[in-house]
Amino acid sequence: MQGNKLSQQRKWKAYLDTSVINFLFTDDTPDKKSITQEFFKVSAKQREFELFISDVVLFEINNTPDPQKRAKLLSIQQMYPIQMVSIDHMEIQVLAQTYINEGIIPKRKVEDAQHIAIPTYHRMDFLISWNLRHIANPKKSRKITEINKKMKYKHTIRLCTPGEVIL
Repeated sequence: MQGNKLSQQRKWKAYLDTSVINFLFTDDTPDKKSITQEFFKVSAKQREFELFISDVVLFEINNTPDPQKRAKLLSIQQMYPIQMVSIDHMEIQVLAQTYINEGIIPKRKVEDAQHIAIPTYHRMDFLISWNLRHIANPKKSRKITEINKKMKYKHTIRLCTPGEVIL
């Protein structure tokens, strides 16, 4: 009976920025690679999360100079159940620009602002990132939550690393 109850619970929705996918294949930071692989193993095996990426992630991956690495990064959608989420909403661009205008995200980091705006707009539970400077950062998280509330987004999104999710 309890098994039925668990299977009926809503899965967490998690947006993955490009850094998470990148650390699946990087060799220069073995700790982050190991944690990221564990995150994917847990999320894919236990199906606790619905995983999402966007065109912003694909844009960043397609700008990877090394063609072999680019191919590995693009293969992630065949390896794991990852869904695409739309960025074609004016509200996403307005929200991203607000993060920049408020000084939360630097002007030159438009994609980081979009990575935050996309799961906010789509009311996801998590934005998972290894970008500790601009995204998975407690100070930024507090400011982003304040902006989101001002912009009438009452749903709080958790900005965290893969390691925080699998603990």
